[in-house]
Amino acid sequence: MKILEPPQSGSVAGQTSSRNRFGQYKRTRAIPVNPGTSAQGIVRARMAGNAAAWRLLTAAQRAGWADLGLSMTRSDALGQSYNLQGNQAYASVNNIRLLCGLAAVSDAPAIATPVALQTVTITLAAASMSIAYTVTPLAAANYLLVFASPQRSAGRNYEGDFRFIKASAAAGASPLVALTEYTAKFGVPISGQKIFFSLVTATLGFESGPFLIGQAVT
Repeated sequence: MKILEPPQSGSVAGQTSSRNRFGQYKRTRAIPVNPGTSAQGIVRARMAGNAAAWRLLTAAQRAGWADLGLSMTRSDALGQSYNLQGNQAYASVNNIRLLCGLAAVSDAPAIATPVALQTVTITLAAASMSIAYTVTPLAAANYLLVFASPQRSAGRNYEGDFRFIKASAAAGASPLVALTEYTAKFGVPISGQKIFFSLVTATLGFESGPFLIGQAVT
């Protein structure tokens, strides 16, 4: 239910506080789903690998990541900004590098700011998922990362569940075809359903802001 009270996020007893575009709300606390999928296992293994590798860094290397984290800003569930700790910066950069097919790095890189996509046009059908974008080709050492939702009702206008589908080649040219990868994760697109996409460019382990778009399946 929607409520008027100081901003809160988290669970107490059987109630969970959060917010959406309509404001602060409370709901009955739900037990998180633990499906045990292969994708979930990959993410957990990656995070475990990051934690193990972080412990092997030198004090100087960890200090470098701590300095980098001060320049990396995120928003929490209440919309408040915060900076990353050193281990968080290390995991963020190397997770993105791994999605791009690059090796993890031990030394903190100089911060980079990839340029977000300017336009996106998606051709979407049961036998087609083609993502056309500009600027094309991407700049050198830049990758396009595609995150997509499960298939939804065509009347839906908001999505919060985006999962990694595919990365382009470095400096990849438009369009990027992602039907095989999407079908393997979510099944064949069904006419009349809607799929949401979050598209970011990445370079050297840093992401641009997302280009969000929803597209009905024809």
